[in-house]
Amino acid sequence: MIKFCRLVAIVLFCGTCYSAICSEHIFIDHALTRYANISVSIKDMVTGDTIACHRPNHVVPPASTMKLLTTATVLEVFGEDHRFSTFIEYSGVIENGVLYGDIYIKGGGDPTLGNLEDGQNCLSVWTREIHRAGIKSIKGKVVADMSLYDADAINSYWVWGDIGNYYAPGIFSLAYMDNTMNIQLKSGPIGTVAKVIKTVPEVPGVVFENHIRCTEIDYDGAYVHGMPYNNCRYLVGSIPSNLGVFGVKGDIPNPGLLLAQHLTNTLRANDIGVEQEAGYISEANHVKRTLIYENLSLPLKEIVRRTNMYSVNLYAEMLFRNLGCLISTPSTIHNSEMFVRQFWKNRGIDLSSCVLHDGSGLSPQSVMSANTFLQLLTYMKGSKNAEAFYQSLPVSGESGTLRTFLDGTPLSGRVHAKSGTIMGTRNYAGYITLPNGKEWVFAILINSANGKSRKIMQVIENYLLDVYQTNQ
Repeated sequence: MIKFCRLVAIVLFCGTCYSAICSEHIFIDHALTRYANISVSIKDMVTGDTIACHRPNHVVPPASTMKLLTTATVLEVFGEDHRFSTFIEYSGVIENGVLYGDIYIKGGGDPTLGNLEDGQNCLSVWTREIHRAGIKSIKGKVVADMSLYDADAINSYWVWGDIGNYYAPGIFSLAYMDNTMNIQLKSGPIGTVAKVIKTVPEVPGVVFENHIRCTEIDYDGAYVHGMPYNNCRYLVGSIPSNLGVFGVKGDIPNPGLLLAQHLTNTLRANDIGVEQEAGYISEANHVKRTLIYENLSLPLKEIVRRTNMYSVNLYAEMLFRNLGCLISTPSTIHNSEMFVRQFWKNRGIDLSSCVLHDGSGLSPQSVMSANTFLQLLTYMKGSKNAEAFYQSLPVSGESGTLRTFLDGTPLSGRVHAKSGTIMGTRNYAGYITLPNGKEWVFAILINSANGKSRKIMQVIENYLLDVYQTNQ
């Protein structure tokens, strides 16, 4: 493709791919990327001139760069100040302070509800509001209503090795504590099986089939497998030996139920009796309810910032599912995909060459091209949500998932971009600001490279630095 660009420059007398000529050896002569699936495009933001290219319309699994499409869409649809609602409701009647019915926590797609960064202050607020509604005891139970999304909590295009780990949790319309539990293990001598001590938070009923061994490795090589709603978690892999307590993160099997259990405990601790144990529903029951309190999420721009800065799959997937709600409820993965395609088609960005199986990029079967990313990024630069989108992106050598990318180089602090990594894949897409004030928009997508992610990143760094130096 680089030679093709050179030919275009000669035949059409257009120098728009000239920098790729001197940079071609970095990809096609490197042992890691010589036979890889690659799509690259770098353009001047103002003129649209191509600075460098390599099969720019070739589709490649985007990994977490897919989050650019998801977060751009929700910002454009809902606006940066939008907040998602969680509703506290009751069914039945209140007589003399006694609720003859149930308390419902109706999920509205807030991915940050009770999250690990901001704490569980919502429980005390809800308890106060329930008391203010005149409820002093409850003859029924607290019910988590997760009916806004369909019951297909795991994407069928995700791979088994991911499902059950903290980065691939079940996706419900009620999230809680980032849908993550820390499984604390006792690390022992080499060759022994690590002992499960406890989980944080404690998840009632969870059981472990544990095969994690203590070995000579110096990193976390443990994995958690399990399905939504099912309390059994299968632990495999290895952890360092003789390190005392060692934490491994997995998903919470049913975060809505855990939230209902925690609210039940909080009510009881504040002298509001709850007669029955907590429950959940995944299908709407159409029971008549009365609103007690509407809990609002963080502003969308902050959710988008956390999604892109730290590449949070849970947040991206819930934002993606919330788009599907605009077609019908319960939201489905298919409806979410349909909405995204039609939305951008109406704005002149054709996604027909793309495969969109999820909102986070965890599916290795999703594909996009470098040029499609450039169309999206260019559009967002002129959007009313441009600043919120731009500020959500990690900065090279400084923040988020780009903290080590290009650190100590002339491009440190000059790249605002989203990275994407799955096995054999390393991608980057975003913006580059030059010292002279010019701005480039770029996407570099590399799949099926023959090497570790860190080594692939170094190849990409060398390529970008070469293009940058050539165009000084």
